[in-house]
Amino acid sequence: MKVAIIIPDGCADEPQAALDGKTPLQAARVPGMDEVAALGRVGLSCNTPASLPAGSDVANLSLLGYDPLVYFTGRAPIEAAAQGLELGPDDWAIRCNLVTIQDQIMKDFTAGHISDAEGRELMAAAQSGVGELPLEYVAGVSYRNLLLWRGNRQPAPFSADTRTVPPHDLTDKSVAEDFPRGPGSDVLNRLMSDSVERFAGHPVNQRRQAEGKLPATNVWLWGMGKTPTLPAFADLHGRSGKMITAVDLLRGLAELIGWTNIAVPGATGYTDTDYAAKGRYAIDALPDTDIICVHVEATDEASHEGDLAGKIKALEEIDRHIVRPLHDALRQQGEYRILISPDHPTPLRTKTHSHG
Repeated sequence: MKVAIIIPDGCADEPQAALDGKTPLQAARVPGMDEVAALGRVGLSCNTPASLPAGSDVANLSLLGYDPLVYFTGRAPIEAAAQGLELGPDDWAIRCNLVTIQDQIMKDFTAGHISDAEGRELMAAAQSGVGELPLEYVAGVSYRNLLLWRGNRQPAPFSADTRTVPPHDLTDKSVAEDFPRGPGSDVLNRLMSDSVERFAGHPVNQRRQAEGKLPATNVWLWGMGKTPTLPAFADLHGRSGKMITAVDLLRGLAELIGWTNIAVPGATGYTDTDYAAKGRYAIDALPDTDIICVHVEATDEASHEGDLAGKIKALEEIDRHIVRPLHDALRQQGEYRILISPDHPTPLRTKTHSHG
């Protein structure tokens, strides 16, 4: 039996006055999803335990059958797995966003969706400020980067009591009371402060500002943890799986559970992603796997930007280019299952994740 899982990240939302009380999903033209709903079952799920932060890290563990209360150790170590970064038992991974903060207000947690190449340049600049500490900045995709502490060289000062705040929870809000706290927070805060000086006159920001783009004013450190140990999906369920996604979090999760990642040209992790390519690659993967999982970040990004029209468009593109053709292909494979589910809600009103 073939199984398809389609994850329109953060697509669940609240009724919108502009839509006469409908949610974006209700308002979107999604005949493919409508057909799946008519043929199958519709229900509610909450993928995030109340005691854990609402986010794709926790929620996607749940969605793929791994209890986050047992396995969740932090976002960054999952993303590290996507880049093939090996973490020792005493190493820590820390998520490093490039952000735009102006007058202590989080203007943009993506620094205007800065490019990969620009991010690499700024990570190199940030690296020059670590001094003698066993720290390594690792460039990732766009604004999503990592900072590693190598514990075999020097014990890390962090613990489970170190508190950080995701920058997407602070959009258009003051950051003054939300800098890292607890064990090791002095190190994190110093690095964040140091990056402000190093980025201020950096050629990347000079070019961006000349082009009317937002500058990356500094790094924002959060989502830290040690590497988790997850049992292989095949050992638990006797089934193979493949993942299609543009973001390191889902790629890392796939690596940790023994799934194969499929790279799709044109997949960006934003609203300009190539939806059709994702659909084609998913269909092509069906003969050689038991489960194909397609994750699309676009709906979540539109929500973070408060873009109602963009969220509806992303839903319609997912339906047209992924849900409908993939469902048609599944029907030709014999017995099948298809699940369409967001990992968590990202309401347009708050521009951040919620538990649902």
